[in-house]
Amino acid sequence: MLLKETQSKLLPTLKKYFGYDSFRDQQQLIVESVLLKKDNLVIMPTGGGKSICFQLPALLFEGVTLVISPLIALMKDQVDGLNANGITADFYNSSQEKFEQDAIFDKVVNKEIKLLYVAPESLSFLENILNETYFSCIAIDEAHCISSWGHDFRPSYQQLGFLKKLLPNTPIIALTATADKATRKDILEQLNIPKAAQFLSSFDRKNIELEVRPANDRVLQIIKFIRKKPSEAGIIYCLSRKSTEQLAEKLMQNGINAKAYHAGLNFIERTKAQEDFIYDKTQVVCATIAFGMGIDKSNVRWVIHYNMPKNIEGYYQEIGRCGRDGLDAKALLFHSYSDVIQLRKFMSGASNEEVQVAKLERMKQFSEATTCRRKILLSYFGELLSENCGNCDVCKNPPQVFNGTIIAQKALSVITRLNENEAIGTVIDVLRGAHNAAILDKGYDKLKSHGVGKEISWRDWQQYIIQLINQGYCEIAFHKNNALRLTQFSKKVLFENATVSLTKAVDIKEQQILQKEPKVTKAKKDTLFERLRKLRHQIALEENIPAYLVFSDATLKEMERARPMSESDLLEISGVGQRKLEVYGDEFIAEIINFMGDKKKKHKKKDTNLITYELYKEGFSIDEIAEKRDLKSTTIFSHLAKLYSDGKAIDIYKFVSNEEVEKVRLAKNELENPQALKPYFEYFNGEIEYFKIRLALTIIDSNS
Repeated sequence: MLLKETQSKLLPTLKKYFGYDSFRDQQQLIVESVLLKKDNLVIMPTGGGKSICFQLPALLFEGVTLVISPLIALMKDQVDGLNANGITADFYNSSQEKFEQDAIFDKVVNKEIKLLYVAPESLSFLENILNETYFSCIAIDEAHCISSWGHDFRPSYQQLGFLKKLLPNTPIIALTATADKATRKDILEQLNIPKAAQFLSSFDRKNIELEVRPANDRVLQIIKFIRKKPSEAGIIYCLSRKSTEQLAEKLMQNGINAKAYHAGLNFIERTKAQEDFIYDKTQVVCATIAFGMGIDKSNVRWVIHYNMPKNIEGYYQEIGRCGRDGLDAKALLFHSYSDVIQLRKFMSGASNEEVQVAKLERMKQFSEATTCRRKILLSYFGELLSENCGNCDVCKNPPQVFNGTIIAQKALSVITRLNENEAIGTVIDVLRGAHNAAILDKGYDKLKSHGVGKEISWRDWQQYIIQLINQGYCEIAFHKNNALRLTQFSKKVLFENATVSLTKAVDIKEQQILQKEPKVTKAKKDTLFERLRKLRHQIALEENIPAYLVFSDATLKEMERARPMSESDLLEISGVGQRKLEVYGDEFIAEIINFMGDKKKKHKKKDTNLITYELYKEGFSIDEIAEKRDLKSTTIFSHLAKLYSDGKAIDIYKFVSNEEVEKVRLAKNELENPQALKPYFEYFNGEIEYFKIRLALTIIDSNS
């Protein structure tokens, strides 16, 4: 059991640093398990809140939490986000200068940071400090990279098993968004944490609409799609570097702000392409699959697959990069058989070629499916959905179905009699009563079910079984030579008379789709959301950080709905923590008040400043005024700054010294961005508080 003292800190810490009033799904259980120093494997969808599972415990541990992460860009994004929330974090990599690396070592030894991000390749450089004196926890992000069964295997991850031997008392938390059963087992074995607690969250991202289209006139379809979403950011995944460049060029020719991203660009070019997208300077990125891994850009509204992904894990991870804020998002996949042929060529000669080809076949089946696509996605990861999702193209335009219960019972019965040891081809041969060598050698011709489905063609049986897999009535065990296995739904069909709906088997052909010319939708000009979005963009430019690190789209939407006009109201908004309230609260409250109308705006602004002034003249202290007005003291100081600027009699030097004003004046001449408060705060290493910086700037501006 977690100590009561620690337990009582969880929700206040969550709100203060992350802005959330409550945990999602299994987050609290995972956080508590980490704090109890247990090993953990966390499978949670992209956007499900994996990072909080180790970032929050890091704030409560005495030492540093070491985070293993595969990409430098991923580390930088995570560290920027943590620093924006007031959490001390840094990253270490081989590209840094020696003095930078030495400074990071000092921060670890002196416990001046709570999290340190590092790539597995750089772990050897930390050997002098990699011990339990300094590190309290190890988080391994994108843990599927350790497994050859996984879709994104990286040999550098396979060395990580030494960590548990080196730091046996340090809890390890391995996290990934995409791991099937075989991959999960492999992760635990390779990390030497076989007894780790496993947390498997729902893979269902209900806010993402799924659609598959034939790959006819892809470019034209994409241009039409984007023109209907003129202010929404999106990613287009392509198979080759050449495709990314050609598509980006065509989009640019059609007035769409797009850039290409692939491994052929040099480091500076790749970094610029990625940062321009993160900072909302580029609307669309045409990229190979390397792009976006681990990037927490919450306002990506859509993902398009120009080419078919090589497996469902990759597809799921890539579409998960849109709609991370929980708002509506769209995933569009173009299906082409030529892509399948190309991908098979890429797989030829690979050490795990058989597994890769089987997973590609499963991806192809997903693309050609006539049943709810979300059911297929979830069943692939072992999560069974009983009802259709209603938010995919198949559900929105359902095909004609028939009662396929008897067909399903025959297929599942054969799988049972084969002891769940055979792949789809052998299952169909038994169903059809084949007498080939493989069937005779294994004695399958003697089975009671041999020939039970001989009236159905081999091709039709193939489609029916794929439909059963898609609906979760059976599954493919890729790590057991692609054998078909039963699921918990199978029993309902075999023994409980559950009805199974199938669609008639058809020839899968690419059909030309006819689309009406879409109306070009213009962004709404004067909604509160748009005003708050512009304010956020302005602040992001001033502070040189991505806009979503100020507040997410979901937080802005909630502000639009609730219209908070006081600090206590703003703090009720999900995503507004104590630090962001102090840094950005005034500006967002003012913008909301402005939106409420000119009369109300003038009355409100005059009222709030003058009320503070009257109380100040009566001799009340700042804390007393704040308490009387149910405001934070930082807001009262901002009122005094405004009153001082307006010529009111404020003894401003009671709150900020001459020496501090001079320090701010000198810093103003040195800083690249002297308009924002954050650069000053960082310049002074937090030694001069935000309210004093604000007051000093007010004095400087008034005297200039």
